[in-house]
Amino acid sequence: MLKEIIENIWDNRELLQNEESQNSIREVIRQLDLGELRVAEPTENGWQVNEWVKKAVVMYFPIQKMETIEVGPFEFHDKMPLKRNYAEKGVRVVPHAVAREGAYIAPGVILMPSYVNIGAYVDSGTMVDTWATVGSCAQIGKDVHLSGGVGIGGVLEPLQAAPVIIEDNVFVGSRCIVVEGVHVEKEAVLGANVVLTASTKIIDVTGKTPVEIKGKVPARSVVIPGSYTKKFPAGDYQVPCALIIGKRKESTDKKTSLNDALRENNVSV
Repeated sequence: MLKEIIENIWDNRELLQNEESQNSIREVIRQLDLGELRVAEPTENGWQVNEWVKKAVVMYFPIQKMETIEVGPFEFHDKMPLKRNYAEKGVRVVPHAVAREGAYIAPGVILMPSYVNIGAYVDSGTMVDTWATVGSCAQIGKDVHLSGGVGIGGVLEPLQAAPVIIEDNVFVGSRCIVVEGVHVEKEAVLGANVVLTASTKIIDVTGKTPVEIKGKVPARSVVIPGSYTKKFPAGDYQVPCALIIGKRKESTDKKTSLNDALRENNVSV
């Protein structure tokens, strides 16, 4: 029922003026905040993107009014309320971490000074490290480490078809960027400064010949930044890519440091 209402509002934006429509959108946000709804969720056949939930998030902005929010000596002016009651939720939040209402943050999560946007899902045991950003509707699994300065992209600006998905036990190294719906599967390790977009070449160089993929990092892959030569009218230039240099051993502690994972694959750090 709620899905049908949201789809109707999406197709006819004049309905945004109706109180009933606004209440339906706010109910979706409430359920997202509690983790009762997700923009994307794992199923037996892979990940399912709930497009209608994302649409509700997009339409939440125009029905909200700008308000001044005061937090001690700090002042904000925005449309979105901030998430509250962290102690009840079992979440550790270090100043100046900020999360918007409508983001689900599971018990056992640690938020260092960081930012989690509306519609995101951050599962238990995950650390969002200093100045890391979890974009709108991004899906972060259990026991993930998002290192300092990591940028996980959202779906709102610009509007993307699918959210970024980071599965359980992934280690994302410092200053990595993962955007445009890229999917990082379980237990992968991304070395510092890896940049992954929908068009980034991800090249597996562990065999005799390179294997190129896009949009997905296979489970337990160890990935570092790389480059390849591309011809342009003005000459040949190096273009960034990502290199899969090995597999994280199943015997390795899932909370292993990035340096240990890279050393296992004979990469200097």
